[in-house]
Amino acid sequence: MNAIILLGPPGAGKGTLAESLRDETDFIHVSTGDMLRAAIKAGSPIGPGAKVFMEKGELVPDPVILGIIKERIAQAAGDARFMFDGFPRTLEQAKLFDQLLTEIGGTLLKVVNMSVPDDMLIRRLSGRRICKACGAVYHMVNIPPKTEGICDNDGAELYQRPDDNEETVRNRLSVYKNQTAPLISYYREQDLILDVDASMTPGSTYAFTLEALNG
Repeated sequence: MNAIILLGPPGAGKGTLAESLRDETDFIHVSTGDMLRAAIKAGSPIGPGAKVFMEKGELVPDPVILGIIKERIAQAAGDARFMFDGFPRTLEQAKLFDQLLTEIGGTLLKVVNMSVPDDMLIRRLSGRRICKACGAVYHMVNIPPKTEGICDNDGAELYQRPDDNEETVRNRLSVYKNQTAPLISYYREQDLILDVDASMTPGSTYAFTLEALNG
């Protein structure tokens, strides 16, 4: 198993970049955030505990995250290539992931370090709205719906995720700086970092990243 990691603060565009790369490469996209939200919606045993942390903008405990990661890897072929979006988020998770890779004979190929100024991240996240029915993502400034509060696709109501309000966004950025940013130094020491200016348009960010990964 080979893997790359998309590393960056909330709102950096990790999910958008991952979707583009997934469509153009053979990487399997693994978003821990999406998996956790799915577990909450499905009423799985880990859902209630994870929900408390996520709504406060805090990190979900390592055992829960690692359990989800191991389960997902086990479902794929041994030569699969994974793209992790939102994992690892702490040095401890990174070290546990290194141990897991050693156990299964996997290799970490690159860590894409996506950087964006804080003020831009706050605008991006606090303006995000999501369709309750189909999950389509809008932005009140950048990608507004044709009718305010209504999805263009199916007419369903749009909502703001609890962790996207400005107060929680600022807390999420603080958590990132304190607990996740040190991963940049950790992976840079291993010569795995690929620096990407994610304040560019999604298309430009994707084109730059794909070219760098292929190079």
